[in-house]
Amino acid sequence: MAVQTTQTQASVLNNLDAVRAMIRRHKRNDILFAAVGLIALMIGLLTLLTLFIQLVSDGYPRFNLQFFSDFPSRRPGSAGILTAWVGSLLVMLVTFFTAVPVGVGAGVYLEEYAPKNLFSDLIEINVSNLAGVPSIIYGLLALGLFVYGLGLGQSILTAGLTLGLLILPVVIVSTREAIRGIPVAIREAAYAVGATKWQVVSDHIVKYSQGGILTGIIIGMSRAIGETAPIITIGALTFIAFLPPSPISDVAPYLNFEWLSSGFTVLPIQMFNWLSRPDHAFHINAAATGAIIIVVTLLMNGTAIYLRYKIRKNIKW
Repeated sequence: MAVQTTQTQASVLNNLDAVRAMIRRHKRNDILFAAVGLIALMIGLLTLLTLFIQLVSDGYPRFNLQFFSDFPSRRPGSAGILTAWVGSLLVMLVTFFTAVPVGVGAGVYLEEYAPKNLFSDLIEINVSNLAGVPSIIYGLLALGLFVYGLGLGQSILTAGLTLGLLILPVVIVSTREAIRGIPVAIREAAYAVGATKWQVVSDHIVKYSQGGILTGIIIGMSRAIGETAPIITIGALTFIAFLPPSPISDVAPYLNFEWLSSGFTVLPIQMFNWLSRPDHAFHINAAATGAIIIVVTLLMNGTAIYLRYKIRKNIKW
């Protein structure tokens, strides 16, 4: 009996030693994976930082108010990005009003209202696939549909609709993911006090998920502002020395929609135009424009992170 007890104790000790060895091995693997991930992260960040510093150092002579307020010119020293940043602003305005209502509405419907069947599964698969389609495909689609099919021409409206289609899957997916993050108890509590489906969705689901939805919208917009391929495909101008008509009029109803059919250029196109010139002075302008695009993108992504943190902090579950 004593021998059997001794053997049992030895077996238990051996098992404990094996468990401790397995835990140590897994901890080593965790540390190794964390180190590899940190190295990969630092490589990406340092590469981006190096490129950004290079752009800033090259374009530093053009960082002044005149660069923002001057029209493009054949003389690099007096060339500016006025038409480019105004065009980008107007295109982003159309993109926002095109993609956001449709994307958020589609995401809410697919997650809360759509029946779970083969048809909804096909829609979900297609939306996920569209999020990974190269941007040039959207440009070719817009060229055939908006420019030639609907006769909208090479206009701000066409560019906004094209970029709206580009970021629409991103908005839909981010909306659905934000809604999925809402605890089921929120829905159950609302239904328990007699709330209708619409009241649950509008007063609780959308309200509590607005941080994630807003983050997806801003990230999608920050992607759209730097896109070049679809804008080139639909025929954006590389040199434009006039501004589109103002959206605001002094005559009732004080809105002017002529700017939607106006020719345009955007910051990436202007940068591409200057890079294609042989004169090095134009390359300095291009570097300054590239640095501005990166700053705007970083500010938009930083704003998304801040708003998500702020909204989630203020929500009381």
